[in-house]
Amino acid sequence: MTDDQNTPPPDESAGPAGPPGPVAPGLPPGGRWTEQLRRFEPPAWRRRTRGERRWSVTLALLVAVCVQLALPVQLTISPHWLLPALELLLMASLLVADPHLRLERHTPQVRTLGLLLAGAVSVANGGSAVLLVRDLMLRGDTAVTAKGLLVAGAGVWLTNIIAFSLWYWEWDRGGPAVRAMGTRDYPDLLFPQMQQQGLAPADWEPQYPDYLYVAFTNATAFSPTDTMPLSRWAKLLMTMQSVVSLVTLALVIARAVNVLQ
Repeated sequence: MTDDQNTPPPDESAGPAGPPGPVAPGLPPGGRWTEQLRRFEPPAWRRRTRGERRWSVTLALLVAVCVQLALPVQLTISPHWLLPALELLLMASLLVADPHLRLERHTPQVRTLGLLLAGAVSVANGGSAVLLVRDLMLRGDTAVTAKGLLVAGAGVWLTNIIAFSLWYWEWDRGGPAVRAMGTRDYPDLLFPQMQQQGLAPADWEPQYPDYLYVAFTNATAFSPTDTMPLSRWAKLLMTMQSVVSLVTLALVIARAVNVLQ
């Protein structure tokens, strides 16, 4: 029996066979080239993409301002309206400097205004936390009801989450505008979606709600949960937030229990 007899007849239903096309190294020929090439494309968080919209971080800042204004006067830096007004002024300045709906413009002015805004929120909340500990814990001010104490402590704790979420958001890989450019190879915060393909859509990249979640879980668990800090500054920030959150919750709850008794 010859080799011709062992060779199966060609499939005529497939049409005439044309010349074989070029085959990319390591990729199988056929109609799945596009799908295979996408697997070799860098993930969205490592390439240039559209900047994220500013509505989520603006909403969080407005919540922080409202909480600061709602705190008792004795728990805020005097005058009561100064730092909230400064935060609103910085927010307006950012909109004037970068009026686009997406955060894609990276300039020294915009960068400085963003860091000043995060700093103003942190200073306001830090001052409230210190006054809360001094006046209600150390002095034993029995005139404050347990309900008022818990509400004030919850406000400080919530603003602490927003303040540190701004720092994570502003510092991770150079901030939102630099992240959109995709020029930084090494992340400061490692999200689960960065570690394995298939956990998120191909166009996924961290945005402000992700950093807000990191700040919330760190404030409740007092340690990283699913997102790991890689750089030293990220580890230091998470340590500071855990300490502030632990002191606020422990002292406020203990004082509230004493008042109830």
